[in-house]
Parts: sequence; C-alpha cells; structure tokens
Amino acid sequence: MKPILISGIQPTGRLHLGNYLGALKNFVDLQNSGKYDCYFFVADLHALTENPEAKNLRANVINLTADFLAIGLNSKESILFQQSQIGQVQELKLILGPLTPISELIRMTAFKEKVLQRIEQKTGEKLTEEKIENIAEESNFGLVEYPILMAADILLYDAQFVPVGEDQLQHLEFARTLARKFNKKFGKTFVEPKALLTSTSRVMSLDNPQKKMSKSLPAGCLFIDDEPNTIKERIKRAVTDSGNEIKYDKKNKPAISNLLSIYSALSGESVTRLEKKFAGKNYSYFKTELAESINKHFKDFRVKKTALLKKPATLKKTFAAGSKKARLRAEKKIKEVKKKIGLI
Repeated sequence: MKPILISGIQPTGRLHLGNYLGALKNFVDLQNSGKYDCYFFVADLHALTENPEAKNLRANVINLTADFLAIGLNSKESILFQQSQIGQVQELKLILGPLTPISELIRMTAFKEKVLQRIEQKTGEKLTEEKIENIAEESNFGLVEYPILMAADILLYDAQFVPVGEDQLQHLEFARTLARKFNKKFGKTFVEPKALLTSTSRVMSLDNPQKKMSKSLPAGCLFIDDEPNTIKERIKRAVTDSGNEIKYDKKNKPAISNLLSIYSALSGESVTRLEKKFAGKNYSYFKTELAESINKHFKDFRVKKTALLKKPATLKKTFAAGSKKARLRAEKKIKEVKKKIGLI
C-alpha cells in the first residue's frame, strides 16, 4: 500500500503565484509521482475564520475546485473533496480539543501573525505582539482552534505525509503532539504525520519584497488566472533594486532576487543559468521575458479553468464523489476513536 498524503487550500479568493508555487504545483507533482495515495481538499471550514459572506464563500469554493482540476489534479489519481462534507472532522476536532491547553493555541506563531495583520489592516498602525495588551481579544475562536481542526484534517485519514512550507511546520508538529498525547492516553490510534517540505522559496510581494505575497496586499499580487496583459502590466510595475544587474542576492537585491526565484520555479531553469542568460541585460528586458514565461506557463490552465467554470454542476459532482470516498475512511477512523474514548 502507498502511504497516504494529505493537504488542503482555503477558498478565500483567487490563487496567486505564492499559492501556486507554495502548494498547488507541489500537489500536482506529488500526485504524478505515483508514490502516494493523495487526498487534496478545499478547506472551506478553515475559510470561516475570515467571516465570509455566504455568496462569496460559495463562489470561492467553485472557483477553487476549478483551479484544482484545471491545474492538473485528477480525480482518478487523487481523492479530491470538500472539507465541510466530512462531518467526522468536526467530531474529531471536539475530541482532540480537551487534550489542548488554550495557552498552547494562542502561542502559535501563525495565530499571532494573523491577528497582528488584521489590526494593521483595520487601524493602519503597524504593531508588534508586545504592544497588544491581550492578543486573544483581537481574535475569534475560529482562529484560536484552527490548529486543532488542521490536526483533525490530518489524523482522521491516517496521513503519513503532509506537504507544507516552513511557515506551517509548527502546525504540523502540533498535530504530531496531539497524536502522541492521544496514543499515550488511549492506546495506539493515530499515525504521527511527517512533513514533506516544499522546495520553492517563499514568493514575496511584487511591490514590497520584504513581505510575503498575499491576497490582503493585492497591489503586490499576481493571480494565476490573470489575463496576459494584466500579468505583463503587473510584472512591469514590480519594484526593482538599485543598479541594473540581474543577480540573485536576497540581502542586497531582494526585489530582483524574488523575480529570479519566480522565473526559475516556473521555467525549471536554475537561478545561476538565468543570471548568465540575462547577463548584460537591463531590468526592463528581464521583466518582459519573465512576463512571457508566466503567460506561457499558465496558458493552458486559463483555457481549462474558463471551460470548467461553465460547468459548475460537473465540478460539484466531481468533488461530491471524492467526498464520498474520503468519508468512508473518515467513518472507519472516527468509529475507532469513539471506541477508544468510551463514546461507543
């Protein structure tokens, strides 16, 4: 039997280059490797932490299912499902909750960063953790319990591997800790999942290479379903560093280094090769070539996504079938868990 691998993406809006290179591209590569039983899901329950409007959440779910299929995920090779269609994940979250001190949850780095980001967006004031008297008051319970739900997402399917970036390692270690706690108290039940670190470096904002590319900073985003002319314009406007040398140097030339990383990740050419290729060329020429490379990379994706969005019923049917398969495994696991703790 192949080891089980699982990961999900929140339907919080259109996917940008950071989402693609940090997650979705890796999903396709892992699926096509043939080494794993892959479970990939639309994490719509996690998206509730943003308090979305119902119509927007529905639209975002459909949009993300189209992204999954258009980019190359295949329902014959992977189990593709919608998180909220698996009721057992909520049951497991409740069961794991009592094993978790609240203090441990609010110490999570991602939680604190999210709260600080929200305050900054609301007030325009940049704060540090130390300047907030009570960080918990600036949050909601969905954000606090996010790591428990993520752990349930993983442990429910006996996943052995989880593809993650470095910023998610703390959450994965939390899931491993919960598995150990449960196993120690109730007997061997859960697999301790291992990380599969993504090799691509973090994609930074096009207008501020000191910040990660994020939907919350749209001016610095490049979305993978952008039209070709939009991509050209966004790359043209991307900030650069002083001088005009196309050289990778994250410390002294963070902007051009970010663009080189993007070019390398999409083209498959090494950064060293790209430095030689563009030796003696100026930023304008490099940006034109980069935009062409991006447009070429996502050309087929845009065509497929447009066609898929015209058939929302087919998208729903595909993910309903995947949810049914995922639910079968989830039902078996939650029954085992309930027996261990005395609910059955």
